[in-house]
Amino acid sequence: MCGLSGEIRFDDAEADLGAVGRMTEAMRDRGPDGSGLWSHGPIALGHRRLKIIDLSEKAAQPMVDAELGLAAVFNGCLYNYRELRAELRRAGYRFQSGSDTEVLVKAFHRWGAGCVDHFTGMFAFAVAERGGGRLTLGRDRLGIKPLYLSEDGRRLRFASSLPALLAAGGVDTGIDPVALHHYMTFHSLVPGERTILAGVRKLPAATVRVIEADGTSTEHRYWEPRHRRPAAPADDGEWRRAVLDALRTAVRRRMVADVPVGVLLSGGLDSSLIVALLAEQGQRELATFSIGFEPAGGEQGDEFAYSDLVARRFGTDHHRIRVPDSRLAQGVEQAVHAMSEPMVSHDCVAFHLLSREVAGHVKVVQSGQGADEVFAGYDWFPPLAGVPRERAADTYLEAFRDRPHHDLARILAPDHLLGSDVSGDLVRAHLARPGADTALDAVLRLETTAMMVDDPVKRLDNMTMAHGLEARTPFLDHELVELAAACPAELKLAGGGKGVLKDAARRMLPAEVVDRPKGYFPVPAIRHVEGRLLDLVRDALTSRAARDRGLFRRDYVDRLLADPGRDRAATGVNTLWQLGLLELWLQAHLG
Repeated sequence: MCGLSGEIRFDDAEADLGAVGRMTEAMRDRGPDGSGLWSHGPIALGHRRLKIIDLSEKAAQPMVDAELGLAAVFNGCLYNYRELRAELRRAGYRFQSGSDTEVLVKAFHRWGAGCVDHFTGMFAFAVAERGGGRLTLGRDRLGIKPLYLSEDGRRLRFASSLPALLAAGGVDTGIDPVALHHYMTFHSLVPGERTILAGVRKLPAATVRVIEADGTSTEHRYWEPRHRRPAAPADDGEWRRAVLDALRTAVRRRMVADVPVGVLLSGGLDSSLIVALLAEQGQRELATFSIGFEPAGGEQGDEFAYSDLVARRFGTDHHRIRVPDSRLAQGVEQAVHAMSEPMVSHDCVAFHLLSREVAGHVKVVQSGQGADEVFAGYDWFPPLAGVPRERAADTYLEAFRDRPHHDLARILAPDHLLGSDVSGDLVRAHLARPGADTALDAVLRLETTAMMVDDPVKRLDNMTMAHGLEARTPFLDHELVELAAACPAELKLAGGGKGVLKDAARRMLPAEVVDRPKGYFPVPAIRHVEGRLLDLVRDALTSRAARDRGLFRRDYVDRLLADPGRDRAATGVNTLWQLGLLELWLQAHLG
């Protein structure tokens, strides 16, 4: 796990190594164990390293293979790198290191951009071909590893974080009005290529982009799960066994490391099942970590009762981390600085504070992120059962979006309003695509390939990497995702959601964990916006910078500040926090 950056020029100038160096330095937290730069004519690459596999300097990046004429930077982990290395050796390739980065370089030489079809893991990479001046960018199937882009007619820059691109300079920092619409509709989530800044885009998940020396480029989406039933139907027991076997494989794959691996244990079904499977595979004294906050507004601030139960059951080396309110405001500010994009979920703050503590014990953790999107665990999935395919978009939007398009007129300033419902149109276009057997299948495809990428997945990457901690997500193993996509909808919706997963877990976990109400990382003070947090939000929204930017109607902001709990989105998001977080992020990263 690392941070990569680079530039390719199209104007006959040499790459700006100084700009690439600034991007690289801006990602020091992502890779505290080393750094490197490389340039050749119009292309330059930069890298910050977190040592996980092959801790020697032979695995340092950028990795240059003079014999093959390739230079590469890589962020992530190829869990099947040992199998690929053996296959490539049989094909005549020689290796100088034990790293997965070198496997990526040789695999690219053998299979070109099609190398991604051979990879099992999470990754973003850039490979420069010294001879023809071509640059290839790639991103893993589920978008676990980020890759941000900024381009004009003269050059393309790329980096693992958006703030790194800002450090290079020359970025259009105007607000993208479509992205703002998405932010206010999808609880801060901006899916697809866009970001809140007009001058920054993302390489989509499961995408390879090939850029020629003259600036022309092609993009290819190489994977998408088929949400269709198999030709030979299986009974419920066969599905349960298949899901558990696939998850068992996914968890085992993510133990590949030359350093210890722990688990973020919330006490919910997903993380508890990971611990149970690791115990089954013989892991002893596994380090597990849980976090809790002080109660507020009548809400409990921790779920230690469940995490303690699982830790005792499997004999883990368990760490309870309790955060007092006195540390919360500072934690919010630090989390905002760590965000590549503004993210309103209070889970961000919890993950940030948890990761800081965990990084003092291990460098790699497994996490249960993604299970709810893959196995239909959220409350907006059950209303889709039995809904005709043509009504999927309306049903989903009613349950998922924060507010309808027309409601934005009372929140956004007139200059930032759009005349059409671009967020609803995005959902309707995606759900109208062919494939996917039912309305629920179509929505799960949207969640898995778009919404999830830019909410829980991005959140986990940003907050853990801010402390040089690598997080691995077995529920996002692409083979498990493919299996879940084919699983009948009624098996996923059973038991209030994630039914097939709950059934698979019953023989491994206490009933109190399997049948508990759905939990989350609770940070009550953020849900209720009070105390020092309210002061932070008020200062941000009434600042000169906010007034000059003019995103929101002043009368609306004043009413919210007078009564912080007066307005919540349909999904429960505190609207004052949603507005305040965006301004806090813009001020932290743009000044």
